[in-house]
Amino acid sequence: MFHRLLCPVCAGSDLRTERSAGLGVVRHATIVHRNTPAARNVSLVELAEGFTVRGRVQGPLIAIRVGDRVQLTTSADPVRREPVFKLCEEPFSGWF
Repeated sequence: MFHRLLCPVCAGSDLRTERSAGLGVVRHATIVHRNTPAARNVSLVELAEGFTVRGRVQGPLIAIRVGDRVQLTTSADPVRREPVFKLCEEPFSGWF
């Protein structure tokens, strides 16, 4: 879970926890080569509920593209403690 201190839109501090089914779409993906022994993926994933989270998508780095559908896994990034997603092959039903 990613914790914010302030809202990125209004800068307010009155935040609440939201639950998600974990289904989303990659909106931005990049490969990071610094501060890590190997290259890693960092992605922004827009979840079906409407909010966006930063996390890592499992899979070959060159295979992760904007628009890919992903699902949250039960594992978490052990170093950065960010959510980890996996690529989905089956289409989602009706959103996006």
